Amino acid sequence: MKKQSRFYRGFIILVFFLFMLLHQIDKQLINPLLPDVMADFEINKTQMGAVMTGAMLVGTLLYPVWGYLYDRYARAKLLALASFIWGSTTWLSAIIPGGRANYPWFMATRASTGIDDSSYPGLYSLVADYFGPRLRGKMYGLLQLAQPLGYLLGMILALMVAPALGGWRSVFYLTGGLGIIVAVLIFFGVKEMPRGQAEPELENLEIGQYRFSWAAAKEVFKKRTMWFVFLQGFAGVFPWNVITVWFFTYLAEERFYDESSILFTMAPIILILASGYFVGGAAGDWLFKRTNKGRILVSSTGVIIGALFLFLAINTPIEARLTFFIFMALTALFMPLSSPNVISTVFDVTPPEVRSTAQAVEYFIESSGAAFAPLLAGIIADASNLKTAILTICITAWVLCFVFYLGALFFIDGDIKTLRTQMAERAEQEKAKQAA
Repeated sequence: MKKQSRFYRGFIILVFFLFMLLHQIDKQLINPLLPDVMADFEINKTQMGAVMTGAMLVGTLLYPVWGYLYDRYARAKLLALASFIWGSTTWLSAIIPGGRANYPWFMATRASTGIDDSSYPGLYSLVADYFGPRLRGKMYGLLQLAQPLGYLLGMILALMVAPALGGWRSVFYLTGGLGIIVAVLIFFGVKEMPRGQAEPELENLEIGQYRFSWAAAKEVFKKRTMWFVFLQGFAGVFPWNVITVWFFTYLAEERFYDESSILFTMAPIILILASGYFVGGAAGDWLFKRTNKGRILVSSTGVIIGALFLFLAINTPIEARLTFFIFMALTALFMPLSSPNVISTVFDVTPPEVRSTAQAVEYFIESSGAAFAPLLAGIIADASNLKTAILTICITAWVLCFVFYLGALFFIDGDIKTLRTQMAERAEQEKAKQAA
C-alpha cells in the first residue's frame, strides 16, 4: 500500500487529538463539579465515589471486547461508533432529575458513559500503522497532551461556563453534542491502514491484512516484558484516578482555595503536566534509538521522582501556597513521563494483528483495580481526610511501579529482538509472494 502523505498523517493526528481532547473534557468535566452534583443528589463522598467507580468498571469490563473488535474489524469505523456512544450517554446522564430518590438512576446512566472509555487501544494501534517505531513515542506523547488539556478545559467549563449556563447539566449537553459531531468526522475522514504497514521491515511493501488470531494473542502473554507492563499498569492508574477525581475537592476543603484560586493554581500545573507527555515520549524515542531499555528507563525515572515531589507538595504547610505550587508543578512534569512509553513498549514487543488486544488487556488490568480508587479514596477521606487518602494511595502505587519497571529491564531486549525477527520473516514472505 502506498505510504500516506505527511499532510494526511498530520490530519489523522489532528482528528485523533480532537477526539481525545473533547472526550477528555467530557470525561473529566464532572470532577470539578463534584460538590454541585453531590448537593444536587444529596449524597456523600462514598456515594459519589461509587458513581465514579461504576463508570470505570463498565470501561474496564469492555476493554477486552473493544480490543478484539479493533483487531478483527476496521478500527476507524469503530472509533466513530465510540464517539457516537460518548455523545449519547453523556446526554443520558444529564437528563436525570436531582434528589436522593434519583441517585440510583444517575449512577446507572453515569456508568453507561464508561462504554466508550475503553476505546483508545484501537486509536493507538491505528497510529502505529501510520508511524514507525522510532516516531511513536512522540506521536503518543503529542496525542496524550489532549488528556491534561481536556482536564484544564473541563475545569474552565465547570468553574466559569457552567454557572453562566445554569448549572452542571448544561455543559454535559454541550460536550455530548460535540461527541456526535466528531463521530461524523472520523467516519468520513479517517482511512483504515493495513496492520503492520509502518513496521521498518514492511513499510515499503504491499502487504495483506493481518487479522486477530488466538495463537498470536496467546503469545503476548508469554512475553515476560508484558508481565511487568501488566503489573505496573495495575498499580500505576491508582494515583491518576485519585488525583483527577478528588484533587479539586482537596484544594477546596482542606487547603481552603476558592474557585478562582483553584483555577489559577491548577491551570499552569495542568499545562506543565501536558508538556510532560510530549517530553516523556520524545525522551523515550531518543533513548530507544540508543538502547532498547530506553523507554523503560524514562518511565521508571518519572514515577519515582513524581512520587517524591507529590509527597513534598501534600506535606507543605497550607499557608505556603507558592511552595505547594512549585512542588505540584514538578510532580506534574514527571507524572506523565511513563504514559507514552508504556504504549510504545507494548507495540515494541507485540505483532500488529494483536496490538489493540494487547493494549486493551493492559488497560483492563490497569482499570480492574484502579476503578475502585475513587471509592477507596472516598472511604479513607470520610474516615480521615483527603490528604491521607491521596498520599497513601499515590505513593504506594508509584513505588510499586518503580519496582515493576526494574523487572521489565531484564527482558525487553529479548522480546524486541523476537518481534523484529518475526517482522523480517514476514517481509521475506511478502517479497516471495510478489515475485511469484
